Amino acid sequence: MVTRSQIIGCGGYLPAKIVTNADLAKTVDTSDEWIVQRTGIRQRHVAADGERTSDLALAAAKKALRQAGVKGDDLDVIVLATTTPDHTFPATATRVQAMLGMTKGAAFDVQAVCSGFVYALAMADNMVRLGQAKTALVIGAETFSRLLDWKDRTTCVLFGDGAGAVVLRAVEGRGDKWDRAVLSTHLHSDGTQYDLLRTSGGPSSNGMTGVVQMHGHEVFRHAVRRLAEVVDEALTHNNIAPEELDWLAPHQANKRIIDSLATKLKLDEKKVILTVDKHGNTSAASIPLALAEAVADGRLKPGHLVLMDAMGGGFGWASALVRW
Repeated sequence: MVTRSQIIGCGGYLPAKIVTNADLAKTVDTSDEWIVQRTGIRQRHVAADGERTSDLALAAAKKALRQAGVKGDDLDVIVLATTTPDHTFPATATRVQAMLGMTKGAAFDVQAVCSGFVYALAMADNMVRLGQAKTALVIGAETFSRLLDWKDRTTCVLFGDGAGAVVLRAVEGRGDKWDRAVLSTHLHSDGTQYDLLRTSGGPSSNGMTGVVQMHGHEVFRHAVRRLAEVVDEALTHNNIAPEELDWLAPHQANKRIIDSLATKLKLDEKKVILTVDKHGNTSAASIPLALAEAVADGRLKPGHLVLMDAMGGGFGWASALVRW
């Protein structure tokens, strides 16, 4: 028998304010048709003034903990993936820790942009496997709207705000693909592509937060290739054929990228959890938000085999295979 981490709770939160493509067309040179054709996005949620990343993270965490039947003080570790922390330091995870009443263990942030949730899941899963934690909370939370130039139609139409969370619990399993657990995680990066997707500032560069700058065509090209590679890696590692998958839960950046991957895997579109049309690209929050929606509407059930994949700035890309 081996120790593995099982997902026992999942929750998501979206800010109340919705910005539609028609709303954006009033302020930038774009249209609903232009945005939908290129990205599949129809609307996105935007955090209210004074609504912080920690507020979004807390709301999602409370839902996940409630579903898991776990209290804040039961947690051994919180790993929060975000590109938009409340402050440069300390970690936003520590603020969530305090608000949840967690008084033991550790809480820290992971910064891997759009791949952040899978990176955070890998960190927490490894801690559980090593016996360093029995119960873990993994969060992806972003107020990405605060990094946008709202006059740049190539970027401002893409992103939104939100948060999603899962609770992991240590379980004993056989160590095969039938365990209801995180089966494997796979992380990669290539820093030579640093400048293709980044912000224009940072504390040690110019003291400014900066805004998103992206070479869209190059990002798209790399994403299609790297995501296919990391998905193959996860399937091969676990000796699983694509047809065994119940769900693909991809990073929700662009419907064309998601469709390309589903076609490669020969997956029916009904097996793809798609939220990009309603949420836009919520960076580290996109995968857990998609999972939370699928759990809430009853699509995602215990025993289902779920493949997650993501790529973002860095470039960093990652996958995780989970039996729910």
